[in-house]
Amino acid sequence: MSLDHLALLARFQGDFLAAVPDADADARVPACGDWTVRELVEHLAEVHHWAAGNVRGAKGAPLGDGPFELAPHYAAQAAALRRALAETDPDSVGRVLAHPEPLGQGPVRFWHRRQVHETLVHLHDLLAATAGASLLGLVEAEPGVWADAVDEVVTVLQPRQVGLGRMEPLRHPLCLVATDVAGTPVWVLGAPGERADEVAPDVVVSGPAEALALTLWHRLTPAEAGLTVAGDRADLETALTQSIVP
Repeated sequence: MSLDHLALLARFQGDFLAAVPDADADARVPACGDWTVRELVEHLAEVHHWAAGNVRGAKGAPLGDGPFELAPHYAAQAAALRRALAETDPDSVGRVLAHPEPLGQGPVRFWHRRQVHETLVHLHDLLAATAGASLLGLVEAEPGVWADAVDEVVTVLQPRQVGLGRMEPLRHPLCLVATDVAGTPVWVLGAPGERADEVAPDVVVSGPAEALALTLWHRLTPAEAGLTVAGDRADLETALTQSIVP
């Protein structure tokens, strides 16, 4: 499934911005420790600002310490990121997430996808803060978008966490199956890409792509997400105690 990441980014940024006025700035964000809505919005604005600098290959000016007026502050940084991505050849070289160094050279299109999923997950967080709980179905997003988020965790984020020494390699890789996506995609978390087909995981986790993605991002437990777990649940529980994502 081919995704238009720039169109998705604009859509999710718009949804995020629209939800800011309805959220209590001091409300706690479920599944995000002690974060408040204010900290969440300022974080995503800062991430957009930082990513735009990596796209352009030049660090942006500091945004300041705040406190900021949340909606205008977020809107400005969201627009600046979209502008940076639109004005830069996606095949040109910028700074991207890497390992063993945190940043390395890579194609600018990396940020098209990365910022879509950063915004998607934090949109879920913002809506969860208003709802009072982290739940499935808060964000209007197609299963294929959530499947892309799963793929990013498996192929980019978790291997980088291992490469940076932020987590130990998984002793027992996990098989993840998205049951609501055409072709029923399967991933093996914790196995190098070229060896994924050779691995026979001890546990298979199946369910909607959104449920898989939010579980990998530690927003829901497997039980809360309604996932089906076949095999050794201890392998899954052990994996989810680690920093799979940044």
